[in-house]
Amino acid sequence: MILDGRRLVRWARARSLWYFVIPSSCCGDETLAALGCRYDMERFGCVRQPDPLHADLLIVSGAVTPKAAPEIRAAYSRMRSPKYVMAVGACACGDGPFASEDVLPIDVYVPGCPPRPEAILSGILALQEKILERDGA
Repeated sequence: MILDGRRLVRWARARSLWYFVIPSSCCGDETLAALGCRYDMERFGCVRQPDPLHADLLIVSGAVTPKAAPEIRAAYSRMRSPKYVMAVGACACGDGPFASEDVLPIDVYVPGCPPRPEAILSGILALQEKILERDGA
């Protein structure tokens, strides 16, 4: 089987997500648990970045207040293309107290209040599949 160069790049992009996480409230605890050694997001090719400049995935977990929205938009604007956003928890998915605020384009929703780390890992897998489909794999 001959690998097409574009197909190889799409596969590598989907399997090496560098993420920047913005944790808040109870969903932040579950997101941080998914990063820990028991669930280990790194086995799916996800590597945490300390700066959004180096990340291609923004994980927003918890309530997005009107005060926090400009900071989240600033972090998103610093990311390089292609960039993806995963909303974790009911508040970030739009059912929370600040539902009228439309902050970012979301690629994957992980519902729950708070969602379990297994659901967050399922969201990562769904995003990887979406990247492959979006880019024409």
